[in-house]
Amino acid sequence: MTVGDRLPELVKPPIERIQLVKYAGASGDWNRIHVEEGFATAAGYPSVFAHGMLSMAFLGQLLSDWVGGARVRRLAVRFKAITWPGDVITCRGEVTGLGTEGPEGEAGSERLAEVRVWAETQKGTITAEGTATVAV
Repeated sequence: MTVGDRLPELVKPPIERIQLVKYAGASGDWNRIHVEEGFATAAGYPSVFAHGMLSMAFLGQLLSDWVGGARVRRLAVRFKAITWPGDVITCRGEVTGLGTEGPEGEAGSERLAEVRVWAETQKGTITAEGTATVAV
C-alpha cells in the first residue's frame, strides 16, 4: 500500500423510497422530511431525500469492504449535497498517508492508513466527503 492508492469503488443501486423507510427504522431517525412526500414538499423540497447518515454508512461499508470492519479506527464525514431517490451513489477513497500508532516495532504498535473518502451521484455531485483512519 502506498500514498495515492485508490480503494475499490463501491457502487450502490439507485436509492429507493423504501430504503429511506428501512434506514429510518434501523437508525431511529424518523424525521418526516425523509419519508413523507407532503412533509418534504411543504418544507420547500421537491421530494423526500436520503438521510445524510445513509451516505456515511455507505462510506463505512466502502472501508469495511476494503480492510474489514474491525480495522476501521475513525471515520469523519461532512455532508455536502442532498441524495435523492433514484440517485446512484458511488463511494470512492484514496490513501493520503501511512504511519504507525504506538512505539514503532513494539508490541501494540499498529500500521495505519489515512484515507480520503467521498460519495458522489451519477451526475458527479459529491454528497459526502471526509477522512478515515484504518489499520492495515
